Amino acid sequence: MDPRPIGVFDSGLGGLTALLELRRLMPEENIVYFGDTGRLPYGEKTLAQLRVMAGQDLRLIAQQGVKAILVACGTLSSNTPEQLDAFPIPCTGVLRPSIRAMAEAPGDGALGILATPATIRSGAFARALREACPGREIVPVPCPRLVPLIETGHTGAEDPLLLEAAEEYTAPLRNASAVLLGCTHYGIVERALRRFLPEDAALVSAAACGAKAVAELLDREGLRGGSGEETYLVSGDPETFAASASLLLGRSIAGRVRGVPVMRIEL
Repeated sequence: MDPRPIGVFDSGLGGLTALLELRRLMPEENIVYFGDTGRLPYGEKTLAQLRVMAGQDLRLIAQQGVKAILVACGTLSSNTPEQLDAFPIPCTGVLRPSIRAMAEAPGDGALGILATPATIRSGAFARALREACPGREIVPVPCPRLVPLIETGHTGAEDPLLLEAAEEYTAPLRNASAVLLGCTHYGIVERALRRFLPEDAALVSAAACGAKAVAELLDREGLRGGSGEETYLVSGDPETFAASASLLLGRSIAGRVRGVPVMRIEL
């Protein structure tokens, strides 16, 4: 038994969708979550900035004594895979597990990718999908407005601003047989996105794929164990995060959120 926590981090609320899936798969595990709310959105950052931020985030979560790390961020997973692979603590992003799930999705229509501008710009998801599914049409769609909308509370399935963005971003995917939610934030607004997609299109969650990969890693390495404790770190306002996160998680995390300084991006 290894009671050390799993480390999970993202730019903000999005990674909580992965935390929920981890909790479903492994209710006994201890988890430390870092939401870098003081520097979001990551999707608008340059590659050079993202490389610096990935290193900073990995080191911060490693300092919490974690046994494995889930980088619950499509932007970092697609732009900094070499850093994740080289980190001394077992580290899983969401890119590779998501590609495996997309390749197994039923149907032979287009494969859509909804993700942040930086993720789409990297081309990593599209390249990996073309390799895994030769001959299939790949449709990557950048969604610059979704993370800011979600982080400011526009998450309701009837929210007019969210619906406007969802309709715009899903328009190129009306013939898709599978769509990847390549940013973990997007699972929060899945109902709004689903409204404009084909009824039979499979939705693949990067968050769920990443969580499953971590569970498989812990089983493989014999690292399971814990008592279900959770700790939250944020670089923005702890009270704001706690209120939003409690709604998303369906339970209060008041008193368990600790603020950390916003890390400077020095190039």
